Amino acid sequence: WFLARDKSNGIARDRKLRDRRGEILFIDARKLGHMVDRTRREFSDDDIETIAGTYHRWREGEGYEDVPGFCKSASIEEVRAHGHVLTPGRYVGVEAAEEDDTPFPERFAELQAELEEQFALEEQLKEKILAGAGMVIGNV
Repeated sequence: WFLARDKSNGIARDRKLRDRRGEILFIDARKLGHMVDRTRREFSDDDIETIAGTYHRWREGEGYEDVPGFCKSASIEEVRAHGHVLTPGRYVGVEAAEEDDTPFPERFAELQAELEEQFALEEQLKEKILAGAGMVIGNV
């Protein structure tokens, strides 16, 4: 969480800031970085630049755009409508899914055929494993 006391017009690093009163920037960085262990995520320099750059563009009002699944500039009214819940995912939404032009019945048939192939392969592998286990047991 990053909080700012004064979101009114100001100057930071010789740059004019826009009036951000009544707005909250939500950034959902769960897809950036990598997990170091079960509870800690580590960000690369590029990840940090992406997050910081997004914040600075929003703060300065130059070149910022909402990115579905990553960032959203929400109004206080939007936050109020969500019962003041401040979970970023609630506001940023999900990124656009890739379009698949294959009709559903055709795609389903392809997936079903692939599944049947995998079941057949499973049977072959199971037979090989059992045959190998029988040889080991027979040699004991």
